[in-house]
Amino acid sequence: MTADSTYPGTYSDEKSNNLGETAYERLLDMMIKRELATNTVLQERPLADFLKISRTPLRYALNRLENEGFLDRTPGRALVVKAFSTRELVETLHVRGVLETEAAKLAVGRIPVEELDVIQRDVEAILAAASPTAEEDWDVDSRFHNMIARHSGNGVLARMIDTLRLKTHMFNLMRVPERFAVGHREHLSIIEALRRRDTEAAQTGIQSHIENVKNSIIAKLSEI
Repeated sequence: MTADSTYPGTYSDEKSNNLGETAYERLLDMMIKRELATNTVLQERPLADFLKISRTPLRYALNRLENEGFLDRTPGRALVVKAFSTRELVETLHVRGVLETEAAKLAVGRIPVEELDVIQRDVEAILAAASPTAEEDWDVDSRFHNMIARHSGNGVLARMIDTLRLKTHMFNLMRVPERFAVGHREHLSIIEALRRRDTEAAQTGIQSHIENVKNSIIAKLSEI
């Protein structure tokens, strides 16, 4: 069996996934910068040729963009670029701030110390890493925010937060690198407040954290 075998878990699958991630990031950047205009029809063959990849990783990228709400389907099933609205992004972050502040209040005293220990170690580890990837950054960030949402005890609230976080996922380590270290230090401050069962500090911390994210994104978009 060769290294390029198509059996699950092989090098071929890993390579395709990496190309899919690269295609996703490239297409998302093009939408953010308006290089792909609203209502542009995305055709697989010319797009794969443009990105110099096969159609398998391209389909991964297109499916992910569709699932995250950046692409839409016409009645004829063609994929088109949805409007990228800065206003909608800012409004989404505002709602996230409201919901996650409430989740933090409800989660105080509910999160096991062992779980706080694990997420603190992971945050400290990624801060100490020489060159963390955007995927590693997103993984730690997701587990931190999901921990608080999950331990709020309100499943509807947790699902709403998860959905809204996907809409702001585009602005990760790659697009706002200045938020990487400071953002994770804010996570550590919130974890400390949760350890102390300080409801006010936990709420203030998460609210400020998301407000800082919003301000960084607004500043980044103003440069484009």
